[in-house]
Amino acid sequence: MTPTSRDRPRGFTVIATDLDGTLLHADLSVSARTRAVLARATASGARHLVVTGRPAPGCRSLLAPLGYQGLAVCGQGAQLYDVGAHRLLASATLDHAAVQALVDRIAEAAGGLELGVVTEGLTGEFLVTPGFGERVRHGWRLVERQTDLWARPVEKVLIRSRRLDDDELAALAHRLCGDEIAVTHSGEDMVELLPAGVSKASGLAAAAHRLGFTAADTIAFGDMPNDIPMLRWAGHGVAMGNGHPELHRCADEIAPTNEEDGVAVVLERLFPILIH
Repeated sequence: MTPTSRDRPRGFTVIATDLDGTLLHADLSVSARTRAVLARATASGARHLVVTGRPAPGCRSLLAPLGYQGLAVCGQGAQLYDVGAHRLLASATLDHAAVQALVDRIAEAAGGLELGVVTEGLTGEFLVTPGFGERVRHGWRLVERQTDLWARPVEKVLIRSRRLDDDELAALAHRLCGDEIAVTHSGEDMVELLPAGVSKASGLAAAAHRLGFTAADTIAFGDMPNDIPMLRWAGHGVAMGNGHPELHRCADEIAPTNEEDGVAVVLERLFPILIH
């Protein structure tokens, strides 16, 4: 796929990338081509900043092949995570009673829901009810009762419906609860409820405040609707060719797919090999 753009950016000092469907291939690897251009960009003085929906505990092993040691924005913007020190600098949690009331409201309108939650902190777990997925994936822990989901502080709730598709469920949740909670759609069967005001844009802005850069300094890459706030915040927003149509509509540029190393294709234009 040939990249298209309304603008050809120059001079960005921050490269903000989503992980799944963006920087990573389907097998969760980062290609040698992508690693090479990121190394070239950072050697020239730019900063690579990961901005992901994954909670901090699930990021460290994925970032190791990049030698990534700095700040990462995790949990859809709810966490600022120092990867090298393995330390949370900031996090946000949901009010149990409030979010359970909102989940009940959505469930009534959707004809029932299956739930998952991500619990707080660096020891956080992904807990799911029996009907949440066709199978329990690696890293998920099954609980028999919905009440068991709320035994610890929770950073996000994931909802699934057997009647509505992801886009319909996200739209319903936003319509019913959007003034009281943040709703986002991050991947297949991944409609998420987050603390009000939390998004990848809020997390990226918090990182910018700590690290001393601006939106104008930033080029951002993503593939799903949860990346829309980040792409709109950044000086230049790039949607992956495999991305959701809603993201394509708001992006400044559409790159090749993640499997085609779309991030690298764009960055090679911005950080070319210099021949002396």
